[in-house]
Amino acid sequence: MSDVADAELFGNDDWSVSADGLEHRGTGYFISRGALSARRAEGLWDWPLQMAEKSWCRPSLFRDAFLNALQLFGIARDAGLTRSFALGYGIRAVEAPVAETFVTLADVLKPRAVPETVRVAVPRPVRALAAAGA
Repeated sequence: MSDVADAELFGNDDWSVSADGLEHRGTGYFISRGALSARRAEGLWDWPLQMAEKSWCRPSLFRDAFLNALQLFGIARDAGLTRSFALGYGIRAVEAPVAETFVTLADVLKPRAVPETVRVAVPRPVRALAAAGA
């Protein structure tokens, strides 16, 4: 391998992107440049789904490195990529530009604001209900 192929084009705490592809720093797990855009029959991207199965793979760091690798190698993203991350990591896909589609599960689980017009029924004692029905 040449020094050019070994040179890091992008990196974070877990992943390194070189001209050859994407490599996990801790395990040596390697995804070649040519395999990054692999799709499944239904149009979903293979790598977000595969990496979601790995207990050692931190989703945010993989996503960061993967998206940077796509950009560096000129690989176009599409809605299938958003769905792939959503299905793999349990992250809700939203209708927005591709660069803004990552929503954390914590954001999805935030309680909705309750409108002021909502009235909460005050429970009545059982005896009061029985007397009303008699």
